[in-house]
Amino acid sequence: MRFTFGNMTNVRGRKKLKRIYSPVKQKILLLLAVGVGLSFAGTIGKQLRIIKEISREWKTIDRNYLKQIVREFYADRLISMKKNADGTITTLLTEKGKERALTFKIDSLRIPKPAKWDGRWHGVMFDIPEKYKFARHALRKKLRDLNFYHWQKSVYIHPYPCRDQVDFVVEFFGIRSHVRYGALTNITNEEELLLYFNLV
Repeated sequence: MRFTFGNMTNVRGRKKLKRIYSPVKQKILLLLAVGVGLSFAGTIGKQLRIIKEISREWKTIDRNYLKQIVREFYADRLISMKKNADGTITTLLTEKGKERALTFKIDSLRIPKPAKWDGRWHGVMFDIPEKYKFARHALRKKLRDLNFYHWQKSVYIHPYPCRDQVDFVVEFFGIRSHVRYGALTNITNEEELLLYFNLV
């Protein structure tokens, strides 16, 4: 099963979510978020037996602990259960579960460093209205966390490809129409960027 994360709720109306610190719980939500299915035989209120044909990604998690977490997520309405024709039950992320998965995924977002720099710069430019100022502040903070260089008032530069990471952040904060991304090969005052990123 696959999940898409379009049409996120506006950041101003987003309720504060309780953080999930357990790496195992985070892994379970992220596996469900990227479409790695989890099925059961039985019901939440009874045995909740994991079927034998479970994928290898789930086999690294202790079965009893997995059952406990599934019950907890179900009680917190992070997942729902869909009954299949063969009597098994498949877990599905609810909208609340998707949002929770995104919350800690964005916290762990990183831009990989290639073996060799290709000489191109990657810029993020934005003009976000005042009514979305919380999203604007959050975007700036995340760009700083990702080690972007603050080149101009609303322009940030990075030396490594980061389109996917920028797209993820933009979708998360619901500001797609106010942000632009571009790859640059020839820019002025390049020396300050080379020094900042230790590329000289």
